[in-house]
Amino acid sequence: MIGSWWIRIRRAVGRLVSGQSLQWRLAFLTGASVAISVVLVGATTFTLTRWSLLELLDRELVEVAQNATASVASDFADQGRLSPGVLVASNGLLAVVGADAAVTQLPGQDRAIPATADEVAVARMQVGSSARTLDTSGVSYRVVSVPLRLADGTPVAVMIARPMSSVQNTLNTLWLVLLIAGILGVLTATFAALWTGRAVLAPVRRLSRAVQSVTQTDELNPIRIYGRDDLGELTQSFNTMLRSLAQSREQQRQLIADAGHELRTPLTSMRTNIELLVADDTSGMLPEGARSEVLGDVAAQLGEFSALVGDLVALTRDDQLHRPHELIDMADVTIAAIERARRRGPGIEFDTYLEPSPIMGDPSTLERAITNLLDNAVKFSPSDGVIHVSLVGGELTIIDQGPGIDDTDLALVFDRFYRSDKARNTPGTGLGLAIVAHTAQLHGGTAKAENQPGAGAKFTLRIPLVEPPSESFE
Repeated sequence: MIGSWWIRIRRAVGRLVSGQSLQWRLAFLTGASVAISVVLVGATTFTLTRWSLLELLDRELVEVAQNATASVASDFADQGRLSPGVLVASNGLLAVVGADAAVTQLPGQDRAIPATADEVAVARMQVGSSARTLDTSGVSYRVVSVPLRLADGTPVAVMIARPMSSVQNTLNTLWLVLLIAGILGVLTATFAALWTGRAVLAPVRRLSRAVQSVTQTDELNPIRIYGRDDLGELTQSFNTMLRSLAQSREQQRQLIADAGHELRTPLTSMRTNIELLVADDTSGMLPEGARSEVLGDVAAQLGEFSALVGDLVALTRDDQLHRPHELIDMADVTIAAIERARRRGPGIEFDTYLEPSPIMGDPSTLERAITNLLDNAVKFSPSDGVIHVSLVGGELTIIDQGPGIDDTDLALVFDRFYRSDKARNTPGTGLGLAIVAHTAQLHGGTAKAENQPGAGAKFTLRIPLVEPPSESFE
């Protein structure tokens, strides 16, 4: 039952808080926390004060009772010749209870003090004292009892009672003070939290307005940073995201522009050849054998177009970022890529030296990148040349016997659609090396191009090694 009520309270508070702004949530939670603290502190203060006042009253009454025992013991029949007037100053009551629970009241009192088991026990045991609160005729009394043995040896207990009006007045005043102070404290803390929240959340509001501005205007303008605190770091992270988005958008625009330009050439040539074939169907304008040559050109252009589209898809798709990398041997991937390259250059010799290189990666994308490097080497090497392939410590080096790369082109060979003057008349899409650089980046590595003295171009693909499990690559 308690658990269900607690769940309902939590849900109600959650609905109340979740529907408010962050500033009002902060104010509400601060006010609630202060209110709970005030209640706990107030209850503790009230309880301790009440206990202290009762303890002080009990000690005073015990002292009065002990002073009265001497008079009662000397003259029990007349209650020590005490009269109500003696206790008028304190508006107190006096009575004597015996071990048999018989109570003898002070003559002339307008109220009687009934005895309980505690007073009877004090009379019988003749040790200690007792204290309790008595409500009679609408008045609260504090009653204490002390042991007394009469002149004839009879054990009794003397009971003294005094009204608790002074204690109750003090407690009522304390309760009122705690209530007023608590309300003022909660209100002050709530308004202070509102003001503080407004000041603290100002950068968050600026960040929110910036996000809205980006959404509405599509402008990726950075946000001004006002401090070096957590919100400043959040703004810095948001600015970094904006720069990344702007760079990604610019790359996307450049890719679309380059792809449109590159796709236009084979499409235009293909369209011209197809129009030529359509015209030949009606007029027979082509000489004998020319139709087959045109169809061959169309087939070649389709192959070039398909390769270009495939490279574009491989370069731009994002699913590679989400593919889980696995522990692989880069040497095995390189061997598979070399077997594919042998079929494209049957007369070329591959001089290989491959060491086991455990890495974390995606074997399909990595094999495609290595194949692109080997295809590039095959393309520029003589038909009977030698391509040197070595893999040491996660660093794959491929050296061909081609003409090499001009110094002005070395920094541009990994750009999309870039083709040097030497490669203008060779087949290709201009995306192979860009795919290599993209794959290296996805694997946390690097790709580098340079010239090898006495040979041709030298490409280096470096992928970080990992510690393999025991006997994984033996």
